[in-house]
Amino acid sequence: MLRFEVSVEDLLRSRFALSPALDLCLLLRSLAGQDRPPPRAWAARLRPAFERLRRETELNAALALQTPRSGPNFVAPPPRGLNQTWADDLAMIRATPLEAARHEIAATATGAFARDPRVRAVLDSTDAVARIAAAMDRAWHELLATDWPQLRAICERDVVHRVGVIGEHGWATAIESLHPGIAWQAGGIEIGFFRGGTVRLAGDGLLLIPSAVVGHIAAHTEDPWPRTLVYPARGTAALWGERETVPPPDALTALVGRARARLLLALDAPASTSHLARSLAMAPGAVGDHLAILRGAGLLVRARSGRSVLYRRTPLGEALVAGSG
Repeated sequence: MLRFEVSVEDLLRSRFALSPALDLCLLLRSLAGQDRPPPRAWAARLRPAFERLRRETELNAALALQTPRSGPNFVAPPPRGLNQTWADDLAMIRATPLEAARHEIAATATGAFARDPRVRAVLDSTDAVARIAAAMDRAWHELLATDWPQLRAICERDVVHRVGVIGEHGWATAIESLHPGIAWQAGGIEIGFFRGGTVRLAGDGLLLIPSAVVGHIAAHTEDPWPRTLVYPARGTAALWGERETVPPPDALTALVGRARARLLLALDAPASTSHLARSLAMAPGAVGDHLAILRGAGLLVRARSGRSVLYRRTPLGEALVAGSG
């Protein structure tokens, strides 16, 4: 079992972040068969490009660094916050000192990929960092960049939801809602299916990262990462058509129209106009017009949260959605 010892100061310093590089590594690991496979519809779309990149680039060198449970830190550097971009991550990867990279390569490149002489030549080269970074950059742009705006919107909505749970029910409920295998016990976070003993946060707090790629819980317990939990973001399945390409109920569609019915259904957690537009692949202007009509009908309310205006269903909106299911 893995247990994080949590103090009041740790709760005050806990925060959320996004990690494009980590999601890319998780996706590559899944496509290479080193982790559970990605959703079928997504995998079918990405696999031809993935196999082509393995032939045309030095992506196999990056894959050689991944194991079913971990990978080197320099290809997935710790994120600074919710505004982290792939460009931020790529700059940090490229800035890795060669000796630091070689130390991690020696520790992680031990599997079948690393025994390929062509891969070994890349890993042992003096420009290994630059060559691995270039392969990952190609992989980002050809495998993940197109979907990233929608994935990012889903992760941002997840953070809004979790913060709401913290405000309404407290940290214990918010932590336990991340995954069925996580429990808040006696002032600590316990994950029964992990090994790792007890980890003390020592006042530094916990970093929480919603992921649009991971299908399970992951954890970082060693430097240079802060103590971290990576968890599946709510609503990712809707993008891949695995569960939630269900059309709005006919009754709801007949009453408010298909686009407004989709928006009502999507607002199971508060969201901004831009989040809804990205996650539903709708034009922001059209989303704004539909939200105004739904708000005028008393089905939605809006409130400012930081720099964003978030919409949520009213009791009438909730009743309409529940009654139409």
